[in-house]
Amino acid sequence: MTQPRLAALAGVGLSTVVDFEKQRRSVSDEAVSKMQKALEAAGVVFIQENGGGAGVRLRKPGGKTVD
Repeated sequence: MTQPRLAALAGVGLSTVVDFEKQRRSVSDEAVSKMQKALEAAGVVFIQENGGGAGVRLRKPGGKTVD
């Protein structure tokens, strides 16, 4: 997903996405939450820390996660 697409889907400014990715500045928790929700709606599943490290995976068509 492109940065402009994520910004549009999340309802945040492009500079917010760019700055978050490049760690240029602290981005609000609200903006981070909006970006995460937009990514989740697009099929990204966020995996919590479970001893092997936090991560992401893509959801399979039909709602199941890809292993």
